[in-house]
Amino acid sequence: MDRLVFFLIPIALAATAIILAVGIYSLARGGSFAKANSNKLMRLRVIAQGVAIALMALFLILIGKGPGS
Repeated sequence: MDRLVFFLIPIALAATAIILAVGIYSLARGGSFAKANSNKLMRLRVIAQGVAIALMALFLILIGKGPGS
């Protein structure tokens, strides 16, 4: 289980970074896309960031309950 979580962490971090980059790009360009989607992108980034943090915490919990503990 800890290996699965270990491989999901970079995916969650990459998703957060991509969403952040799209949000920054859309705000820099402005226009109708930014007006329509900036709040949605911010919410999506916060959710992705929360998932990444939760996965990191789960990983730390799982490795703490390993065979050497």
